[in-house]
Amino acid sequence: MSVELDSELHEQVLNTIRFLSVDAVEKAASGHPGTPMALAGPAFEIFDRHLRFDPHDPAWPLRDRFVLSAGHASMLLYSLLHLYGELPIEEIVNFRQLGSRTAGHPEYGHCPGVEVTTGPLGQGIAHAVGMALAARMTASRFGHGDPDGPGQHLVYGIAGDGDLMEGISAEASSLAGHLGLGNLVFLYDDNHITIDGRTDLSFSEDVQGRFEAQRWHVQKVDGLDLHGLRAALATARAETGRPSLIITRTTIGYGSPHKADTSAAHGSPLGADEIALTKKALGWPLEPAFLVPDDVKRALADRKAEKRAERAARDAAFEAWRAAHPERATAWDDARERRMPGDLVGRLADGMDGKEAATRKHSSEAIQRLADAVPYLVGGSADLAGSNLTTIQGGGDVGPAADGDPFAGRNIHYGIREHAMGAVTNGIALDGSFLPFAGTFLVFSDYMRPAIRLAALMGVRSTFVFTHDSVFLGEDGPTHQPIEHLDSLRAIPGLVVLRPADGLETALAWAWVAERAEGPVALSLTRQGVPSLTRTSDFEPEDVWKGGYVVRATSGAPDVVLVATGSEVGLACKSAEVLAERGVAARVVSMPSLELFSEQPEAWRHGVVPADGTPVVAVEAARALAFAPLLGPRGLRYGIDTFGASAKPKDLAEHFGFTPEQLTARVLSHLGK
Repeated sequence: MSVELDSELHEQVLNTIRFLSVDAVEKAASGHPGTPMALAGPAFEIFDRHLRFDPHDPAWPLRDRFVLSAGHASMLLYSLLHLYGELPIEEIVNFRQLGSRTAGHPEYGHCPGVEVTTGPLGQGIAHAVGMALAARMTASRFGHGDPDGPGQHLVYGIAGDGDLMEGISAEASSLAGHLGLGNLVFLYDDNHITIDGRTDLSFSEDVQGRFEAQRWHVQKVDGLDLHGLRAALATARAETGRPSLIITRTTIGYGSPHKADTSAAHGSPLGADEIALTKKALGWPLEPAFLVPDDVKRALADRKAEKRAERAARDAAFEAWRAAHPERATAWDDARERRMPGDLVGRLADGMDGKEAATRKHSSEAIQRLADAVPYLVGGSADLAGSNLTTIQGGGDVGPAADGDPFAGRNIHYGIREHAMGAVTNGIALDGSFLPFAGTFLVFSDYMRPAIRLAALMGVRSTFVFTHDSVFLGEDGPTHQPIEHLDSLRAIPGLVVLRPADGLETALAWAWVAERAEGPVALSLTRQGVPSLTRTSDFEPEDVWKGGYVVRATSGAPDVVLVATGSEVGLACKSAEVLAERGVAARVVSMPSLELFSEQPEAWRHGVVPADGTPVVAVEAARALAFAPLLGPRGLRYGIDTFGASAKPKDLAEHFGFTPEQLTARVLSHLGK
């Protein structure tokens, strides 16, 4: 344990954090100074005495994690990363400026030391639940509970009133309590202030009672009580059977004579006059701005050296574990480095061509094969595993209902918590020891959209399995029938949407997820059966990975090109046969992914979908607005522009025009024939 700083030097460190934050917000003319001022003490205590990390290697896999769920207080984190890490003072000075690493809210991959992108309130705590769950699963699967093995780290975080008001935090906290994630420790910054005023305008929950009801261990402490906070954190760390919440009473804008304990300290700079008064009140020099006193630099240099020594000791114990358990260590290395069998594509695709079934069923078979080949594949569903068909057979369950070790399984039961499921999946991906997927109906991607967007923003390898992907799910009706959802997901930069047409495409989609994906993927799968496609003789499996390919060719130049996805590719092929009988040469293109297709060379794309004025018809049982760039001046979007209806799939096909006869008639009409 490091030597205690004397009270004067300790206060100097806290004021350094406060005024780096205040000065940065003032220079940027935007930001949130009040919360860093309030939380300087609690945050420093976590970093100084409790958080195990290497200031010079923020990606050290055995480190503890720290999540600032209250991401608007980003300067609190940046100040600590400057004092403890290698974030230059220039980045603090350039807070919120174009090209700086210090964005308005912490961004993963943009600033070293930031564990997760936060800002949308509630997302941080939900992602932290995923990180904590991944650690427990790592300790069980690879370390077998050995204290010197991997997965023994803790996840610390700070959440504010806004985090707890957002519904996702209730879902995630409920799941964390149910799972008994004793490696999760959160401080709740109870400052009673929001942007609009005091929290009693809109929030009067018994937070302690709420979290205790969700099976959390709860303590209360004053944010200025250093020793009380230290004791509370030690108690939380010792509580291994339940996640811990420390309700920490603070004063927003601490030290500001006129703005402390007011919403004026929340979302805007203090202003030059108030900064001068605050610095005077806390005994801080008025000049220079961005001051880090030499005593503070020396003290933090000593702290950094101690952190490095702690890491060396932990690494030594880990290497001894590795030597004693080489097979477990190799399995963990395989997971961390994403090693795959060389014949994975063949394993997944073997025998899938020629099978007729729903693509959700094809996906289920692919998941089983992938799980056999990739032991670190894990997944779950929002109480729909029997419909999504996402269960890893023989993989065991995660949770207190499991036989034996509650974290040894591979199937996560999220309950009806889609909001949290997306974020927890991202948290597992961020941890780095598993390849996670999550499943629900496509229509409920709306509930998960913030987490999907964050997955894309961070570039994490989360896979979202969406089944029941069109009106053809049938009698459940328009509330469950997705219309706009594929377009909505395709609009997210960095997200690859894959809508496979048959068994082979589905298997190859999963192979792409495992071998090629560098960010999140959304799989769109059918409830209803689909035919197996008959492909051209020159087809190569990798053509699916190009996003679009010719599945039915013409002997010469086509008169029309039918571009379809998923269940509509078989429909387009049948329509092409009828068109041929009418003297119209119709090429059919299967387009499982518009995103992957757009990344191909122009020559490939134009060889598949001509840009020479040949009429292009986009066929999808949804709005299909995303196909507009392919259509050109003579194109036709053949989709659905209304909500669905409650009926049998066959009747819905007739009603919405998705039969070979109806599609053929519309194409002929479009061609003027």
